[in-house]
Amino acid sequence: MQEIKCPKCGEVFQVDESGYAAIVKQVRDDEFRKEIAQRERAFVSEKSMAVDLAVAQARSEKEEEITQLKAKLSENKLAVDLAAAQARSEKEEEIAQLKARLQSGDAQKQAALREAEAQRQLELARKDAEIAQLQSRLKQSETDARLAVQNAVQSRDAQIVQLQNEMDREKLAAQLRAKSAEEQHKLEISQKDEQIAYYRDFKAKQSTKMVGESLEQHCMTEFNRIRALAFKNATFEKDNDARTGSKGDFIYRDCTDEGMEFISIMFEMKNEMDTTATKHKNEDFFRELDKDRREKGCEYAVLVSLLEGDSELYNGGIVDVSHRYPKMYVIRPQFFIPMITLLRNAALDSLQYRTELELVRRQNIDITHFEDEMND
Repeated sequence: MQEIKCPKCGEVFQVDESGYAAIVKQVRDDEFRKEIAQRERAFVSEKSMAVDLAVAQARSEKEEEITQLKAKLSENKLAVDLAAAQARSEKEEEIAQLKARLQSGDAQKQAALREAEAQRQLELARKDAEIAQLQSRLKQSETDARLAVQNAVQSRDAQIVQLQNEMDREKLAAQLRAKSAEEQHKLEISQKDEQIAYYRDFKAKQSTKMVGESLEQHCMTEFNRIRALAFKNATFEKDNDARTGSKGDFIYRDCTDEGMEFISIMFEMKNEMDTTATKHKNEDFFRELDKDRREKGCEYAVLVSLLEGDSELYNGGIVDVSHRYPKMYVIRPQFFIPMITLLRNAALDSLQYRTELELVRRQNIDITHFEDEMND
């Protein structure tokens, strides 16, 4: 649609492409006719002016000649007559020339008009061809635009349907995951509540001695569970030797297939009930544990403790307290087997050097015995 503003009232109105083209053609034809009429009037005016100028000039010249002739009339009437005849002849000739020029001007005007008309027809034909071509291109563009819009709408609708389906699937999956997580959470909470209730009931039924013995039994069970797989030459037994006035809970010893001991650990298990009025600390048992380790000839000392349950230090993993007592560690029950494995692997790494040292020591003993026998 095109907008056209009225030059008189100033109102703006819209017309379609065909109406706009008709108005443009009408204005163009009218302007062309006006230009032809203007040129025709200009040509007629120029021609009239040229005729008037020629007539005026001729009249002026003739009047001058007549004056001269009148002056000479008295002298030579014959000359005057001849001059007059010559003047008339010249005047007639000039008039003939002017008529010829007028006729030539009319012919040029007609030729110019015909040429202008032919040029106008050619221009109109060219404009009509351009308008037709533009209309064809416009129709093609409109067709392409409608097809593009239709394809875009179809593609958008398909994408919207696909996204809606995906959203529905995601929403359903999220609901299922949320429901499953909620059920799993409820199940875990139920299991935790049952476990808490079990341990509360278990601790309520135990005396202080039974609490300690339950931790010892737990460690013994964990060790016996993997004894045949990882500790076939090891022993893990209670320390029943109280001749020195004190004793630990368990002693772990391991040896090679040849019977050479390469590691020994003194274990002390400490636990207490939640309702115990006096709360012990782990460091309260370090001195006694170190004493038992040295008296029983063990290389390491390990305190398996559930004391100080809120301590971030002891809850973080294996705690090395060798800065206070040599080769002493504090662990929670879940690190019981990993602690044995760690110390055992470290001892196995140094076993080769110890074996070589033992071989050298035995060789020295054999040499000493040989010298004694030689002396005897």
